[in-house]
Amino acid sequence: MVVQALKDQGVDTVFGYPGGAVLPIYDEIFQQNDIRHILVRHEQAAIHAAEGYARSTGKPGVALVTSGPGATNAVTGLTDALMDSIPLVVLSGQVPTFMIGSDAFQEADTVGITRPCTKHNWLVRDTVKLSSVIHQAFHVATSGRPGPVLVDIPKDVQFASADYTPKPQAPTGHYRPQVKGDMETITQLVEAIETAERPVFYTGGGVINSGPGASQLLRELVEATGFPITSTLMGLGAYPASGRAWLGMLGMHGLYEANLAMHGCDLMINLGARFDDRITGRIDAFSPRSKKAHVDIDPSSINKVIKADMPIVGDIAHVLEDVLKIWKARGRRVNREALARWWQQIEEWRKVKCLTYKPSETTIKPQYALQRLEALTKDRDRYICTEVGQHQMWAAQFLGFEDPNRWMTSGGLGTMGYGFPASIGVQVAHPQALVINVAGEASWLMNMQEMGTAMQFRLPVKQFILNNERLGMVRQWQQLLHGERYSQSWSEALPDFVKLAEAFGAKGIQCADPADLDDAIMEMLAYDGPVIFDCLVEKHENCFPMIPSGEPHNKMLLGDAKATNAIAGKGAVMV
Repeated sequence: MVVQALKDQGVDTVFGYPGGAVLPIYDEIFQQNDIRHILVRHEQAAIHAAEGYARSTGKPGVALVTSGPGATNAVTGLTDALMDSIPLVVLSGQVPTFMIGSDAFQEADTVGITRPCTKHNWLVRDTVKLSSVIHQAFHVATSGRPGPVLVDIPKDVQFASADYTPKPQAPTGHYRPQVKGDMETITQLVEAIETAERPVFYTGGGVINSGPGASQLLRELVEATGFPITSTLMGLGAYPASGRAWLGMLGMHGLYEANLAMHGCDLMINLGARFDDRITGRIDAFSPRSKKAHVDIDPSSINKVIKADMPIVGDIAHVLEDVLKIWKARGRRVNREALARWWQQIEEWRKVKCLTYKPSETTIKPQYALQRLEALTKDRDRYICTEVGQHQMWAAQFLGFEDPNRWMTSGGLGTMGYGFPASIGVQVAHPQALVINVAGEASWLMNMQEMGTAMQFRLPVKQFILNNERLGMVRQWQQLLHGERYSQSWSEALPDFVKLAEAFGAKGIQCADPADLDDAIMEMLAYDGPVIFDCLVEKHENCFPMIPSGEPHNKMLLGDAKATNAIAGKGAVMV
C-alpha cells in the first residue's frame, strides 16, 4: 500500500535508513524496482538529501525513517524544510498501536514532537486510511506554501491488509489555498508601478517555489518596466545574475547598493519573501518612506513583520500574470524620468564596490577561491549547495545564478551540516550535472559520514571546503562584537581531509597556494567520483558588507578598518 501510493505520486527516489518499525515497508521496497532507495548514514542527512532533491527538481522529496531515534534525528531537517518552504513527505515507523504510550522500545511521540516543525502530520491507526492519508500528505506538502509533512505508521498497521485508495479518490478538498490574488489590490499595485519614482523588486524563495513560470514572468516584468531587482538568499536565480537590472543579494551580508536601494525606495514590491530579520535589520528603521506591496501565498506571512500597504494573497505566478495583463492593458506606463534618476543614484552606490577585498600572492583569500570556482564552472551544467557560515555568504556574493533551482542552501534555520547531504540529493536527481557543495570545515564535519553514501552510490559530488580552521562566522562576530574574545571558535584536532577522502575510497585534494588554485580546481572537476577539496584559506578574513545585529539595514560595515572604527563607536558607514 505504501509503495503503491508512492508510485502513484510519481516518486522515483526515497532517502532513508531502516529500523525495526519500518521493516515491512523496507521488505516491500526490496521486492520492486520502480523506486530507488538511497541509504544515508544518518536520518538528518536523509531529510537534507530529500530537501536537495526537492529544491533542485521542484518535486517533493521523500524520506523513510524508523521510530524513536530515527524520527527524532529527522527533526532538524524537518524544521529546516519548514523554514525554507521545501516540500517533503516523511514516512516514519511507529511501535504497534497497542504499545503506544507504554514506553516501548524505540518509542517516541513522533506526532507530538514534529507538530511544530511540519505543515501537518498524521498518526495512522487504521490501515483502511493509510493510502488515503499518504495521498493527502503529498497534496498538503506541495499545495500553497510548500513544506514538510510526516506520516507516522505503526508496525501493526503495516502488517495488516485493507483495500487501496487510489490517488483520485483521496479527499483533498479541505485544503485548497488561495492562488488568485485580489484584482482590486493588484490594480492598485499597477497604478503604483506607473507612478513610482524609486521602485525596487524584492524577491524571495516563493518565486522559485511557484515554479519556472513565475521566474519567466518575473523576468518579463523586470525587463519591461526597467525596475531594479534584488533578492533574498533563498531567491537567487529567479532573476539572472547577469541581468542588467540585478542589484545582487540584499540583507545582513548583502550588497551595499541592494540594501540602500531598499532603504531609499518609494515603492517596494515584495514577491514571495517574508521580511526576515536578516533582511530588515532594525524593523522601525526599515525602508521608512516606501509603499510596500507584499505578494505571498501564505496569508500568515502578510503583516506578520512589516505592515503591507498592498497585501496580495496568492500564488506568485498567477499574481504576476495578472499584473502584466493589467499593466499592458493600461499602456505599459512607468515614470521614466524619475526612473533614470533612480538608476543614476544606484550607479553611484555601485561605485563603492562593496565586495572589494585585499588580494594576496601567498595566501588563498576565500573570496578569490570562489571567484576562481565561478570562472571555471559557470558555463557548466552546475548546481551549488552550501553549508552554513561565512563560506555560505561568500558563495552567495561571488557565485552567479542564471536560473532557478540551481542554489541549495539553508536560509531560515541556518543548519550546519545541511550542504553535504543536500548535494547528494541533488546529484541523485541530476546524475550528469556538476554538483558542488561549498563548505566550511566545521560545518562539513557535522555530516561527514555521508561520504559512505556518496561512495556507495557512485555520486561524483565535489566538496569544496574553505578551510580556515575556525568557526568563521562565530569568530567574526566575536572579533567585531565581543571584544576579540574567541570563545570556542577555533577548530581543534581537524582531520587530514585528503587522507579522510582516501579512507572512504574517494579523491582528496589540498591547495594552499593561490598560484596552484586553478589547476587544483580543474583536477577536482576532471575526477569522475566524489572529491574532498581542502582549500586552505586566510584564517581571519571577515565577510563584508555586514549589518551588525540590531542595526538598521542601511548601516553597513564595509571592511575591517571601518568595522573596527564603527564598533569602537567612531561612526559606521551609514547613508
